[in-house]
Amino acid sequence: MGAEHTGGGNPPEPAPPAPRSPTLGRGTSNALTLAVVGIVLYIVLDVVAQLLPPHYSPISQAESDLAVGPYGYVMTVNFLVRGLLSFAFLVGVVGATQLGRTARVGLALLGIWGAGAFVLAAFPTDVGTVVTVHGTIHNLTAAVAFTGGAFGALFLSLHFHAEERLRRVETVARLLAVLAVVMYFVTLGALFIRRLSHVFGLVERVFIGLVLLWILVVALQLLLSDRARGISAPA
Repeated sequence: MGAEHTGGGNPPEPAPPAPRSPTLGRGTSNALTLAVVGIVLYIVLDVVAQLLPPHYSPISQAESDLAVGPYGYVMTVNFLVRGLLSFAFLVGVVGATQLGRTARVGLALLGIWGAGAFVLAAFPTDVGTVVTVHGTIHNLTAAVAFTGGAFGALFLSLHFHAEERLRRVETVARLLAVLAVVMYFVTLGALFIRRLSHVFGLVERVFIGLVLLWILVVALQLLLSDRARGISAPA
């Protein structure tokens, strides 16, 4: 008998590659870039404001105190920068991910953080024992904005596992968000507990820095992941 044919027909076709997210649009990319540049500018202006008279203590006094004095306009401009970079970041995130549909609470909270910066610029804080209307508005706005920044970052981070572009920084983003929430409560403690009042300025700055670092990490990841797609895409 002749040998049986065991070829089994044509070999199976390879599975098609998984669909890739489209590259970022120009507007989305520009918004994320603006957020990154805004954070750098914010740090520079904050240092400049701190170095100018009347030389408030960065350890014991709030960052907002820098907006009061002969060069207070530097910090006022910086509040505007913080608001603009925050909204630029939100525009970029919504354009680059599905978080606009899956994490609206987190986006709204970060929107409060950004909007609060504009209010802080319009209503300077009180320095000293005199209590004013604009100072009260400033302090209440700061409390609401800080809440939005801390918990907005945390809520958004919980959705990163479902976002292809953000999975790589999911762990880092969650860690930074948790630290921001912790420092949010430490800042509140330093505000109301006398024993901690001498380090209020320091813990507040650490908190703000953590929120901005979270924004920076996420924005850079979105930009770099898009660049990697552009390099690896077939001609």
